[in-house]
Formats: sequence, structure tokens, C-alpha cells
Amino acid sequence: MNSYEILLDEARNIGLVVKEKPLQSGDGRIKGNKIAIRHDIKTSRRKANVLAEELGHYYTSTGDIRDQSKLENRKQERQARLHGYNRLIGLMGIIHAFNAGCQNKYEIADFLDVTEEYLEECISCYRDKYGVYTTVDNYIIYFIPNLVVVEMM
Repeated sequence: MNSYEILLDEARNIGLVVKEKPLQSGDGRIKGNKIAIRHDIKTSRRKANVLAEELGHYYTSTGDIRDQSKLENRKQERQARLHGYNRLIGLMGIIHAFNAGCQNKYEIADFLDVTEEYLEECISCYRDKYGVYTTVDNYIIYFIPNLVVVEMM
């Protein structure tokens, strides 16, 4: 099962209806218990990236947040994206990719079943949240100047 299928199952299990359809703007939209995913997205990885964020909106957002000129709406958008990043990638995912021998962002994205663009956005978000580095268990994950994982002895 790929990430998109797993997320579709989760959505169904919590009572959400996911449909692929034409959208005027954006790649995904949630309203009530309905999630729309842009119908012409070609890969299941990209669809999973979009669905993870829309599920993030389901779990973390309230009301109509489309007007991004409002600070509160931007905060909710960031929370939904962070939820998606943590869901599909996460700090432990980066560590698992390192332990699997992944040596560049392409290999990490492939290992985690996400697009390279989504991985880049996640790293940027983590850089904003954690700064230069963060520690998890016995590992240091550096975000600046580049993504590097170091196991502490």
C-alpha cells in the first residue's frame, strides 16, 4: 500500500469523503467532511502530499482560512502543513532514511514516498521551527547549511 492509499483509508475510517475533481485553485480543499483533490495530479506521491495537508486541516483548523492576509489563518495553514510533514516525513523518518543509507534528498524522498518538492518544503518548515539543528534520541539533525544526520556515540 502506498502513502496515498493509507491516507485514503484513514480518511474513510474517520468519516471523510475524498474525491478527485477539477479545482479552480489549489491542489486540495476540505469543507466539512469532504476533501477534494485536484483530479489532474499525476502521481500518487503528490496526491498523498496534498491529502496529508488536507487531513492536517481537518485535525488542526477551524473555519474558513482561505484569506491568508489574516495572521490567524496563516498560523492555521502552517499548522496543517506541519501536521502533513510530520505525518509523511517526520524527524524519525529522516533518521530512518539516514539509517537506510540514503545519501541525498532524492534518495530520502524516494525512501519516504514523498516528492522532492514536499521534502524541501518540510525541511524548510523544520528549519524555521528548530533553527540550525535539533536532537532526537541519539541523533542530531542539522538543517543549516544542509540536511545532515549525525549519530551520537
